[in-house]
Amino acid sequence: LLIIALAFQGGEFGKIIRESMIDAYIQVSVFVGFTLFVFIGLDSLTKFDVKLFLFKTKKIHVPIASFLGAIPGCGGAIIVVTQYIQGRISFGSLVAVLTATMGDAAFLILAIEPSTGLLIFFLGIFVGTISGYAVDIFHGINFMQLQTKVDIEFERLNKTFVSKFNFFWVLLFIPGFILGIITAFQIEFNINTYNTIFILVGSSGAILSIFMWSLNPLSDFQCSTDKSRGYLSRVVDTTNFVTTWVISGFLIFEIFMYFTSVDLKIFFDLWAPFVPLVAILFGFLPGCGPQVVVATFYLNGYIPLSAELGNAISNDGDALFPAIALAPKAAVFATLYSAIPAILVAYTYLFIFE
Repeated sequence: LLIIALAFQGGEFGKIIRESMIDAYIQVSVFVGFTLFVFIGLDSLTKFDVKLFLFKTKKIHVPIASFLGAIPGCGGAIIVVTQYIQGRISFGSLVAVLTATMGDAAFLILAIEPSTGLLIFFLGIFVGTISGYAVDIFHGINFMQLQTKVDIEFERLNKTFVSKFNFFWVLLFIPGFILGIITAFQIEFNINTYNTIFILVGSSGAILSIFMWSLNPLSDFQCSTDKSRGYLSRVVDTTNFVTTWVISGFLIFEIFMYFTSVDLKIFFDLWAPFVPLVAILFGFLPGCGPQVVVATFYLNGYIPLSAELGNAISNDGDALFPAIALAPKAAVFATLYSAIPAILVAYTYLFIFE
């Protein structure tokens, strides 16, 4: 409601808000949606039983946990966390998966900078594996081992009402994706009709995404855990979640610039040694929303890659929620342990390459 209310303001301020929303949808959201169509499509086609696989591969749980955590989204990480809560994997595996996980922010990076996304993916697997084995060697595989018999199941919500808007979402996504490609190739048309369509599709797509997300704000977590839901609904809901937070990131910057004379780029450059640390601390926040904002700031050139790498390693995405709920002590310790490789990687990259 706040974002939409700001968009309908008059004058220069309202214009800035509307342009930010349009840019977020055309330049970012449609590419995230396309990436999700690919990844969730592959996920929906597979009948891979992760629980059975973990049971049969006890000797290599740590690298498997790292791989599942590095997969974009939070589904793999949540499954590993629930296996830890039920006492089936070691604490080192929990540290590995939380270290490797980037959550839904990975879709954003992959959509806009695929090479950076792949770098973070492989780096997450490597760092997560090293961290997990180090913890198991230091503490032993029985450290903080849970023996709970809790059978964990995630609630399945009926989305009959929200799903009715999927048709209109696709109706806007198709021309939005075409406009996004045209914009990405920096092709300009000085035609009133084109400009009108650009504004209409961009603003309508952004508002519809925010509206649909507001009806089910936990949609990204639900999509990560419930594979029985429809393919299109999973894509739409996760894209709406990322879109809302991307727009929030754009607006945070634009509103700050409008009411102050501070140039955030210069500000971050002046405080460059501390920026990765702040990004790492942001990673401690559970959920994917704040991490999407950090990724948005990186993609817009306001924070360096070292900060994004630190945040990617320290953040745990939605996987931290079940861990906090059912094993709070282990969740806190695992999160703190993930800060160590995050600091090492971020500042090593900062001093060598930046």
